[in-house]
Amino acid sequence: MSRPFQPGDSSHPALHPSVTNVPVTPGVHLTGRSAYFEPEGPAQNAALPFDPETATPGPNWSANSYFSQHKQKPKSGDGPNLKHDLADVDPRAAHPALNLSGRIISATFTIPYNCSFSAGNDWEMRSRRGTSALYDSFSYLASSSSPWNHTLVGWTGEISESVPCAAESAAKPQLEGNKAAAPIPVDANAAAPQSTQTEGLRIGRADRDRLEKHLERDHGGKIIPVWLADEIKKDEDALVLKDQSRWRRYAEHELYTLFHYKQNAPADGRAARKTWADYYRMNRLFADRIVDLYKPGDIIIIHDFYLMLLPSLIRQRLPNAYIGFFLHTPFPSSEFYRCLSQRKEILEGVLGANMIGFQSYSYSRHFSSCCTRILGFDSSSAGVDAYGAHVAVDVFPIGINATSTLQQAFNDPLIQEKIKAMRELYAGKKIIVGRDRLDSVRGVPQKLQAFEMFLERYPEWQNKVVLIQVTSPSKVQAEKGEDEDKFVNKVSDLVARINGTYGNLYFSPVQHFPQYLSREEYFALLRVADVALITSVRDGMNTTSLEYVVCQKDHHGPLILSEFSGTSSSLQNAIHINPWDMAGVADALNEALTMTEEQRKEQHEKSFKYVVENNVQAWTNNYLRRLMTNLSSVDQSFATPALDKAQLLSQYRQAKKRLFMFDYDGTLTPIVKDPSAAVPSDRVLRTLKTLASDPANNVWIISGRDQAFLEEWMGHISELGLSAEHGSFMRRPRSEDWENLTEKEDMSWQSEVLRVFQEYTEKTQGSFVERKKIALTWHYRRADPEYGAFQARECQKHLEKTVATKWDVEVMTGKANLEVRPRFVNKGEIAKRLVQEYGQEGGLEFVFCAGDDFTDEDMFRSLRQSKLPTNHVFSVTVGASSKQTLASWHVVEPADIIAVISLLNGNSEGGNAGAVAVVDGSVPEMEKSI
Repeated sequence: MSRPFQPGDSSHPALHPSVTNVPVTPGVHLTGRSAYFEPEGPAQNAALPFDPETATPGPNWSANSYFSQHKQKPKSGDGPNLKHDLADVDPRAAHPALNLSGRIISATFTIPYNCSFSAGNDWEMRSRRGTSALYDSFSYLASSSSPWNHTLVGWTGEISESVPCAAESAAKPQLEGNKAAAPIPVDANAAAPQSTQTEGLRIGRADRDRLEKHLERDHGGKIIPVWLADEIKKDEDALVLKDQSRWRRYAEHELYTLFHYKQNAPADGRAARKTWADYYRMNRLFADRIVDLYKPGDIIIIHDFYLMLLPSLIRQRLPNAYIGFFLHTPFPSSEFYRCLSQRKEILEGVLGANMIGFQSYSYSRHFSSCCTRILGFDSSSAGVDAYGAHVAVDVFPIGINATSTLQQAFNDPLIQEKIKAMRELYAGKKIIVGRDRLDSVRGVPQKLQAFEMFLERYPEWQNKVVLIQVTSPSKVQAEKGEDEDKFVNKVSDLVARINGTYGNLYFSPVQHFPQYLSREEYFALLRVADVALITSVRDGMNTTSLEYVVCQKDHHGPLILSEFSGTSSSLQNAIHINPWDMAGVADALNEALTMTEEQRKEQHEKSFKYVVENNVQAWTNNYLRRLMTNLSSVDQSFATPALDKAQLLSQYRQAKKRLFMFDYDGTLTPIVKDPSAAVPSDRVLRTLKTLASDPANNVWIISGRDQAFLEEWMGHISELGLSAEHGSFMRRPRSEDWENLTEKEDMSWQSEVLRVFQEYTEKTQGSFVERKKIALTWHYRRADPEYGAFQARECQKHLEKTVATKWDVEVMTGKANLEVRPRFVNKGEIAKRLVQEYGQEGGLEFVFCAGDDFTDEDMFRSLRQSKLPTNHVFSVTVGASSKQTLASWHVVEPADIIAVISLLNGNSEGGNAGAVAVVDGSVPEMEKSI
């Protein structure tokens, strides 16, 4: 019996590991020998604060690891006398005001190893494929050449059950020849392999501790695993792992798909709801792990689309933490991004960072545009104003470890053997190389169709050129299943058609290898190529293009690169093509194959210089340097984190006595130009009534509105308490009587204020006066915004010099209004009064207070001054991204407040599913919305 499929494996028979592990190079054995040899010749200097060839090795975390496995001997003579940024050598001295600890915590989705488990035995670990550039960055940070103390946090990944060596050997099928080179077989009647794990893996505390110690002790840099389990057996202190791939489904099926400008087929939302809950829970567990590790002054760097909620989840618990985020994939335009159901939650999650990095300028511009169009936040090319702080947005094209790539590609005799075998096999032929994952976004069908057109339009190249296309299985779940089978079959059909049309018994112009490559084969292929063809229809940073440039340092083969690749903006001297323009790609192939040696050399030297200088070490230093500069130049102390719904729900359920205080305009309903049109929707009323019907809840609406308005629209909900005109009047729950708290006060000031307001109304078209029993308000929402604001400032100065000097009143600025009221009347006094009243008989265990404008700050101030435990109080400001507030939490708009109330009422739909999953450990089936 063949080995069980791992969760990352394909279900297509042609992509079974028994096929994909066959070598590409005929006649050259796979020895497993290391590609790391002590280099000869001068070091390649990449303007780093160390010499890469004499540096102490970092941990070997990828196939393209940061340093060679053999420690280099120092060479005689001093290296180049270069001046380096102090932040690269001693960041604490460069930025003393930040009080840095010297530690970096990097969060990535998975640790660099695939883990196999057998109870009571040592763990088996194999290097994980893919993301080599990112792992090289971690390896550099963990080495002695970096000034940082580095800790890597990541999920264990799908853990497989160890199989005894003898049994595994017997289970492997014997292969005859290289079946992968033939057209891909498809057996429509073959059933997909079934996992033998029905009960799941049970991993006890001792086994978990063994892995954690092993990762920290034996693998250079410190690695902290995050454990994600389907069940937790508390009595046994054991984790049960069943459906392990559940933790990647939302990111790969929803985010990866959308970020690459694709959309899933319509569905009823049940599956997406569960995967969203898993995504939220996973990010929360990462946050738990990092918060436990964190020390003041640490820098936290979070990577990629799997962890887009993590910056905000950490910010909620560590308000002053230094957090950076980097997205390695594309980011789509707002018109495409807005199709995502959880579009707000994802943006809010990322905006918990101090700085957000992207591969290219277009991706950063799309992100900023989404923040403005979807969240209403102010943004520019420099960043986004979010939650009272400025979040920097910048571009950092990632590089590769150029020095290590050179060492591996040119210092291994085995690679020379493979190059020789390939040249003999394809003697007299020009070699075009393509190496892609089997993802639809990699543009393999476009490449094959363009190559077919090239052979048709340029018949002189027939039988003189070969395309070697290597397609490794996709690691992304969105590409699995029926769609993957169709895609594989399409590629196979194209290969068969081209070979049938332009090939013969002795030669096939397309050599297609659907498999992984060994490191030696990969570098041999890049070195032997005459042209590299990359036709991605959308991707982040294509490291194959960078490695090809390095491998062509002697041969100077041209690079044809898709303009939709994240690398295109970096490699300006490549031949850029539109992969959808088949004729254009065909012409580019002919251009590349007919270039003179001088043209090829000139083009290559510029690209080579860029790749060597902008390597992964320089990328790491550049990102950290920019982050520290932003932290030093922008005061982040006023930032207010997004509301932590899970913490809110948990405290709500524990509390036996609760108090709610809501502002009305801008909090429960959106701000509108005509105040009389701001009527509550049916959903708002039903949600409030449900909340107030709980005997443990005391719910108040504290508004600047007058009694008549509140009575008309809220009066029928008898369980609600109402406070009008900023606390001047009160109507208690289950009562119809209003209490005037200001009836003994002198109101003679109103006539003078009214006269001034009428004067400015006549000057300002579209403005009007609202007369309340206690306060007077001048509105200019309907006026020209700039002129209205100017007149408001003039009116405020006038009143402060006259009325405010004669009476004990204050002139308040609101949202497109100016209000005059007695100083003793404010929402803070009514909030203080309610906290005292409801806290007399028994301690209040939960207080929720929400407001959107300056007048609501009085309530937030009052709650800060109260003696209530801080974890019992949730003061929430609504709206304005740049607002600096006394509230503890932030939401974007009134709809978020209604969603929060619905969550407390028991509704787990939409964005609430994640918070429910964290608190309950699971998500209930879909229910009717409230």
